[in-house]
Amino acid sequence: MTEHFNGAAGQPHTTEQPATAAQPQVAELTATIAALEARVAELHDRYLRTVAELDNLRKRTAREAERQRAEECARVATEWLPVLDNLELALRHADADTLAVIEGVRAVRDQALGVLSRLGFPRQSDVGVPFDPAKHEAVSAVPDPDTPAGTVVEVVRPGYGNDEGQLRPAAVVVSTGAP
Repeated sequence: MTEHFNGAAGQPHTTEQPATAAQPQVAELTATIAALEARVAELHDRYLRTVAELDNLRKRTAREAERQRAEECARVATEWLPVLDNLELALRHADADTLAVIEGVRAVRDQALGVLSRLGFPRQSDVGVPFDPAKHEAVSAVPDPDTPAGTVVEVVRPGYGNDEGQLRPAAVVVSTGAP
């Protein structure tokens, strides 16, 4: 029942509204609220599961990365073992003929270069090539009338690597051209 005031007489005036007209709306709203609460609960459950899956993925990825790092370290160390064995062999024969020891050390150096190459870091022979700041580190410049300016004329410390990855740039002397 709703009361209205009659403006002229100032007396309240009542009108009857059937209670049954509001009941379907209330029932509909109650059903909508229940459906929304169920959807919120479902989404919250999905959220919690997703967070747990993400945490498990993070832990699994960290374990896998550590395992791969350990395997790669072991692979690299295994590559260097023959070089170490040959260095020890050379030291055992240090009292022998000097030329034989020198040849042995050269062989071990060549073996070490092979290891670096197999690991993806070949030694660069850069004499006579144009200076490239991405691959070279200029330590000096000299006038050389026989060589164009900007050309590597001497390698002070070799560089190792290739276009995909560089372990170290070569330290080089660069020509300035004619004096």
